[in-house]
Amino acid sequence: MLFNSIEFVIFLPVVFFIYWFVLNKKSSYQNIFLLIASYVFYGWWDWRFLSLIIISSFVDFFVAQKIQKAHKVRNKKILLTISILINIGFLGFFKYFNFFVDSFVEAFAQIGIHLNPRTLNIILPVGISFYTFQTLSYTIDVYRGKLKPTKDIVSFFTFVAFFPQLVAGPIERAVNLLPQFYHKRAFEVNKAKDGMKQILWGLFKKIIIADNCAVYVEEIFSNYQIYPGSTLLLGSFFFAFQIYCDFSGYSDIAIGTARLFGFNIMRNFAYPYFSRDIAEFWRRWHISLSTWFRDYVYIPLGGSRGNNFNKIRNVIIIFVVSGFWHGADWTFIIWGLLNGLYFLPLLLLKINRNNIGITAENRLLPTFKETFQMLITFFITLIAWVFFRSDNVGQAFSYISIIFSESLFTIPNLKQLIFVPIIILFIIIEWFSRKKQHALEISNLPKTIRWSVYLIIGFIVLLSFNNNPNTFIYFQF
Repeated sequence: MLFNSIEFVIFLPVVFFIYWFVLNKKSSYQNIFLLIASYVFYGWWDWRFLSLIIISSFVDFFVAQKIQKAHKVRNKKILLTISILINIGFLGFFKYFNFFVDSFVEAFAQIGIHLNPRTLNIILPVGISFYTFQTLSYTIDVYRGKLKPTKDIVSFFTFVAFFPQLVAGPIERAVNLLPQFYHKRAFEVNKAKDGMKQILWGLFKKIIIADNCAVYVEEIFSNYQIYPGSTLLLGSFFFAFQIYCDFSGYSDIAIGTARLFGFNIMRNFAYPYFSRDIAEFWRRWHISLSTWFRDYVYIPLGGSRGNNFNKIRNVIIIFVVSGFWHGADWTFIIWGLLNGLYFLPLLLLKINRNNIGITAENRLLPTFKETFQMLITFFITLIAWVFFRSDNVGQAFSYISIIFSESLFTIPNLKQLIFVPIIILFIIIEWFSRKKQHALEISNLPKTIRWSVYLIIGFIVLLSFNNNPNTFIYFQF
């Protein structure tokens, strides 16, 4: 079920009404209902794949209990390995089986041996990368002693399948979200209002910005051979805002929806395109995944400790794995590797944590230095996004080679320029909102102005609402 669909417009208020006005006596009833609603929400896409979520939930629920009871470290490690193998096994089969088969066949073809591949018509279950990492983090935290395993199976299953963030995150940690299912939740008007505002802003970003950018991106990337470098650069610019508004829009809707039901889930984006270096960008982009890889992969590998070889190795591993998480294609691996190469100089020079605070925190405008840093960071991010968006590696390199040709200094196609002022307006709004969780936190404005803003944005979203909505980009991951 899509957030930007008619089905969800009906589903959400029905679930909200039953949750707060029928089942408000006991949190256990609310949890059971949320679990059923979450399975309906996911099963709307394909009921068959509910079995994967249920199996993953059963495995990690019982493995965590056994880990707690095990006295020997060896036994704990065996149990953790079982959880990892089952969860990563599901993920690897559905997401990467054909990739490895095709790569294996292609490798042999390079030395003159031609094999007949047997690939399967495998459907990728929506959200499998997200809920797999969420349930894995629970078992790992229990193994590390950071969390006691729960005996409340309903709460745990609901934690894994919680519908606002089930399909595309944020990837929550059990230490934050799971305890919220144990306690009675009281309806808070202000919390619900803020949730509605964040949902509205998320819909605006998805429907108005991302979906309109998608039209230009598809046109330019599909016909990149006939356009000059200036238009191709504009195409990567459009894609940067398509993927940002698509994914952060989903996160806004997820966070806002969770707040409607009395839950707080983690922030996933913090205005990443105002970053002054690539390290800051990755602290602000897809925060739940970046911190997951940091805590469960990068730090166990040794992090930034040790000699330069170890530091370089760990950075490359973490970024390549991050790229591979996004998809079974060499374009994603190169995208991850490229970001790792961007990051390495900052780490080796020990300046990767120079930009921790908000850009121009106590000023209206950035300094010349900050502006230059943001532009450089944004530009190298655009180049990396070309690999992310391209159908194959050859297209990506060809696309980039045209960007850096003499045609870069020509006037872009005027048809594509029409939407640029809308994006510039969006950037300005984001700039003045950079200290806030989302752009509709405008309680400091007079009531008349606030409601005018809400109504105008709501009207624009309603006017653009489509009976055949565009899916979210990260559903494919």
